Amino acid sequence: MRVAAIDCGTNSIRLLVADLSENALVDVVREMTIVRLGQGVDQTGRLAPEAIERTRVALAGYAAQIRELGAERVRMVATSASRDASNADDFRAMVQSTLGTAPEVISGDEEARLSFSGAVRGLSGGEPPYLVVDIGGGSTEFVLGTAGVDAARSVDIGCVRLTERHLHGDPPTPAETAATERDIVSAVDLARAAVPVEKARTLVGLAGSVTTVTALALGLDAYDPGKIHHARITRDQVAEVTERLLAQTREERAAYPVMHPGRVDVIGAGALVLRVLMDEVGAESVVASEHDILDGIAWSLAD
Repeated sequence: MRVAAIDCGTNSIRLLVADLSENALVDVVREMTIVRLGQGVDQTGRLAPEAIERTRVALAGYAAQIRELGAERVRMVATSASRDASNADDFRAMVQSTLGTAPEVISGDEEARLSFSGAVRGLSGGEPPYLVVDIGGGSTEFVLGTAGVDAARSVDIGCVRLTERHLHGDPPTPAETAATERDIVSAVDLARAAVPVEKARTLVGLAGSVTTVTALALGLDAYDPGKIHHARITRDQVAEVTERLLAQTREERAAYPVMHPGRVDVIGAGALVLRVLMDEVGAESVVASEHDILDGIAWSLAD
C-alpha cells in the first residue's frame, strides 16, 4: 500500500510517500521544507499570516506530488506551534482547502509515541530500553520504551522557541547561553518526573538539530543521511560541536556544507538542548536516527 505522511512542525514541514508492507517501509519521496510556522508564537501566541502562507505554498507542492504518485492513504500531523496558537483554526482551514484533508493537531504525548515508533523500527547498534529524544522547533519529546512506549513527556523547549526567547546575539552572549541552559535544565527536570530516564541503555536522538550536530561531529563534507543514520557520537563530541556553534557568527555557521540554510539561526539552540540533556540524564553517547515521527505517521496508516 502506498501512503503519504506529512509532519508539520514549528520549523519545517516534511513529506514522506512510501510503499508500506507488513514489515517494510520503502521510501518513494522524502522531502523537507523550512517554513518556520512557529515564527513568533512564543511571544504572540498566534501563527503569523506570512508563516501560514509559507506553509501553504510548501503544502500545495506536497499535495500535487501525493496525487501524482497515487498515495492511497494520507495523514498530516501538526505539532507544537499549531497546538499553542490561538488562531490555529486559520491554519486548519488552510490545510483543508490545500490538501483536501484536515490536519491532526496532536498532543505532545501522541507526538512522542509516533516519534518512538518511527525511530526504533529497524534500529541496530543499540540496546533497549531506548530513550528516544525528538528535539523539534517548539518542543522536545522524551520517550522511554523497548518494543512499545513505557513513558513519555513533551516539554516546551525547541530550537526555534529558545532562539527567539534568548539567543539574540551574533554570536550569542554568555548570558544568553546561560539563560537558555537554565530553561533546558528546568524542562529536562519536568521530563524526568514523568519518564524514568535512568532505566535507558541507549539514547536515540531525532530531528534536524541532532542529525546536523552528528554530521558536524563526523566531519562530513556534505549532508549524507546514509552516513548519519544510526551513527553514534559521544557526549564530548556533542559538547565540542555545541561550543563551536555558539561561538560562531551566523555567517560562519552558514559556511558548513552540511548546514541547511533554514537551520543556520537555530542550530546553536538545538545543539545546546542535546548537550544539556545528555549531561542531565548521564548519557555518554547518542545514536542519531534519520527515521522519526514522519516514519511513525506512515506506519500508523497500516492500522
